[in-house]
Amino acid sequence: MNILHHGGGAGVTGSCHRLQIAPDRALLIDCGLFQGQDAEHLDSLEQHKVRFPVDDVLALVVTHVHIDHIGRLPYLLAAGYKGPILCSVPSARLLPLVIEDALKIGFTRDRALIERFLAEVQGRLVALDYQSWHTVLDDERHRVRVKLQRAGHILGSAYVEVDTQDKASGQLQGKGQRTVFSGDLGAPYAPLLPAPKPPYRADVLVLESTYGDRLHEDRRHRRERLKAAIDSSLENGGTVVIPAFSVGRTQELLYELEGLIYNGRSERWRELEIIVDSPLAARFTEVYRELKPWWDAEAHKTLRSGRHPLSFENLYTVDSHEEHERTVEYLAVSGRPAVVIAASGMVSGGRVVNYLKRMLGDERHCVLFTGYQAAGTPGRDIQRYGPKGGWVMLDGQRIDIRARVETVSGYSAHADRHDLLNFVRRMRQPPSEVRLVHGDPHAQAALKAKLLEWAEGAGHELRVTLGGDYLVSSAEKAAAKDEAQALV
Repeated sequence: MNILHHGGGAGVTGSCHRLQIAPDRALLIDCGLFQGQDAEHLDSLEQHKVRFPVDDVLALVVTHVHIDHIGRLPYLLAAGYKGPILCSVPSARLLPLVIEDALKIGFTRDRALIERFLAEVQGRLVALDYQSWHTVLDDERHRVRVKLQRAGHILGSAYVEVDTQDKASGQLQGKGQRTVFSGDLGAPYAPLLPAPKPPYRADVLVLESTYGDRLHEDRRHRRERLKAAIDSSLENGGTVVIPAFSVGRTQELLYELEGLIYNGRSERWRELEIIVDSPLAARFTEVYRELKPWWDAEAHKTLRSGRHPLSFENLYTVDSHEEHERTVEYLAVSGRPAVVIAASGMVSGGRVVNYLKRMLGDERHCVLFTGYQAAGTPGRDIQRYGPKGGWVMLDGQRIDIRARVETVSGYSAHADRHDLLNFVRRMRQPPSEVRLVHGDPHAQAALKAKLLEWAEGAGHELRVTLGGDYLVSSAEKAAAKDEAQALV
């Protein structure tokens, strides 16, 4: 077997991993869009075209529905992929919403075409229960099974256990090869979601490394930081703008904000408006409410107490573009304190850009980042240069930054270095090989050093490799290089 990466090997977006079981048989884990620095210098349509083989792909397994993990699905089907799309039960509900939005932004607004494509996707979806083996193939040559386990990243997220047995070699009498793809692992104590538990064993682990070089704040500290940022804006008569992904981060923030308002002692807190300015986020939040069976124990306890963490009195949603423009104008000039959650999470587009164009130059306001900002995105530029009084380019305009810029890392939906190490060392039978993906080079190198340090101390033989060394086959790599040079 061999593992190749058609994205996400040496960056934090575009995740797409191929498990080559035999020359004519493979599994594909995710197929996401490139964003930020990973997408620089290439035409989007050309970059996202699927040029790798699809005829040998037995199934596409989706770890979760973030766009950098499923956004190339239209390109995959256009390339001729005809197999099933395996995912968790909650992801099967959420995935069509994400793909519909991606089609509107990147392909067409023709409703008939969108409906045809969504019907095609819906017909391919196979919703799998967590912790149950699903047989993908069982013939005279191979038996291939997959099992999804909760990953704690967003609702429906999963890491994937793949069990492959080669009958021709007689391997069927043994344990088979166990390959685990982490997808994106969540941090413990995240709102709404249970923390991921590592598998019993893995022979090879393909592990994300987004925060492989740092540690997060604990939940109590991050909640205090969130409250302090809002308190300052209440005093200054300003707005807290939180760029957030429509699925996952928005719902977790609403859960935390409802708790802060519920426990708030001041009249100002009890009257604070929480505005979700994203039709897509509002739709996701509605589906999140319907998927309560997959919430964690703490969230169910809150529900039993009579509270509604995703539907509370202070929560307002903005739907139409006209209402959005009025809200931006009103908050920019009125001085009424509010918290606005708007997409996109890395300020690479969406309604949040309009808020920031109006508010970044005003010191009353605050921009609060609660998630990873990839290199090359406006979000990273604001995060890096804002505290120094710098500037950022938004929609081709240079915007000077006078607003406060804060980052609360504890709300990251990704596991930090400590959590990633625990995922490996708490397995009863840890892997002999770890392939690090989904992280910038510094994060991968830092996590590699920590993994090897642990293995040496534990007397465990471990090989750690980096996904960037296995992006594509040599022929494909050369073709991609030629294409990139022609396009730049």
